[in-house]
Amino acid sequence: MNTSEYTKIFYGNFILATRVKDELEHIGIIPIIKDEGESQRLAGYASMNQGFQEVFVHNDELDRALNIVNRVKTEMEA
Repeated sequence: MNTSEYTKIFYGNFILATRVKDELEHIGIIPIIKDEGESQRLAGYASMNQGFQEVFVHNDELDRALNIVNRVKTEMEA
């Protein structure tokens, strides 16, 4: 993953990250999910951020993806 081509749009717990991922996929955006805690666990290390994930999208889809993230955050606050 070339970091200049992708932007992190969300960081949060597994449940919210999954919700964002599902909403993005519903409109045809395939996000990349990065889970450092799980990677560390599989490598045999302890992790301080277990259960938290980062959601990345390609820069071409950034505007549409940010609209989804904002909508999900608003729904969670209501």
